[in-house]
Amino acid sequence: MSTPATKASSAIRPFSIAVPDADLEDLRTRLKRTRYPRTSADAGWRYGTDKPFVERLVSHWLEKYDWRATEQRLNQFPQYMVNIDGYDIHFIHVRGSGTNPLPLILTHGWPGSFVEFDNVIEQLAHPEKFGGNIDDAFDVIVPSIPGYGWSSPPSRPITTRDIAPLWDKLMSKVLGYPNYVAQGGDWGSLIASWLGVDFAHHLKALHINIMGLRPYTGDGSAPFITDEVEWLAKARDRLRRESGYQAIQGTKPQTLAFGLADSPVGLAAWIIEKFHGWSESPNDIPPFTLDQLITNVMIYWVTQSIHTSTWLYTAARLEGGMGLGRNEKVTVPTGFMACPHDLFPPPPDAWVKRTYNLAHRSDLASGGHFIAYERGDDLVGDMQKFFRNYR
Repeated sequence: MSTPATKASSAIRPFSIAVPDADLEDLRTRLKRTRYPRTSADAGWRYGTDKPFVERLVSHWLEKYDWRATEQRLNQFPQYMVNIDGYDIHFIHVRGSGTNPLPLILTHGWPGSFVEFDNVIEQLAHPEKFGGNIDDAFDVIVPSIPGYGWSSPPSRPITTRDIAPLWDKLMSKVLGYPNYVAQGGDWGSLIASWLGVDFAHHLKALHINIMGLRPYTGDGSAPFITDEVEWLAKARDRLRRESGYQAIQGTKPQTLAFGLADSPVGLAAWIIEKFHGWSESPNDIPPFTLDQLITNVMIYWVTQSIHTSTWLYTAARLEGGMGLGRNEKVTVPTGFMACPHDLFPPPPDAWVKRTYNLAHRSDLASGGHFIAYERGDDLVGDMQKFFRNYR
């Protein structure tokens, strides 16, 4: 049985979200004074975020969205702050049901936030309340990446590999779990994967819903098979059409930040374009409620974190951290849930196995990048099935 050590918990500080009224009033003023761009009549989502959709979202934001109700709902989760290596890390920690819940750390990415997981936390921690088996319960830990939300920003751009030691210290030293499992998407998949490389002595197993960590393909690596060659061509074509944001955030994020930090509608348009383009969007409408989309944007707005959230892209260009070196591999058992409407198409097993010790794979018929938000039940079920072997 894994029991968090009470001595290690002494540095943890309880935390509640409490946005000042003045900040919300300022937001309303800015929303009311929005100046929309000129667009062509048939633009739709072809050149970026659809103008009529943004107008509808802003109207909902002003007239129906209730941040205080959202704040109250989020504060029902036990939240904490702890300083690790100079970073104040914000995290949710929900203890699971039963006698032996499995410690699980969930990591978000960009342009998401910890709220991506808010509708799966209870189901993971207390499956018996949702018709599941109590033996599948997890202790659920959901941190915010440094520079996102209420976690303090780094003083300079850092890589996903730099963040993995912070997560291991949170789990093994602060919370006192000798072993744990991890799940992640987007940047979270890389952070969780580096745990599987550098902290395999603590990480029992890993689950990802996108393969962000790249294999070593230099001298001495195996030649690509046909499936890999065909997939790489498709992935490159997709990235050619969808990766403009990476170039900006990887090279000149500060210039972008002046606009996004000053305009809530500009911020929303920049973020929501990804929730449309990287998801299954019937009738060209993102498969999320307006409240879901606004809440995620609000995390960036009220914490003024959009600039520092982009620094992982800057660090990836300057320092790397996106791929394995020679003789490196994620050795822990890995489960991969492939989503057909993600940023790039699901890779073949041969490509995945270059990086991971692939022990489980499931291919969804639908769903995209923000799978916890979009198809939370599928994610929970796949995690329960896979991690059952590592309790």
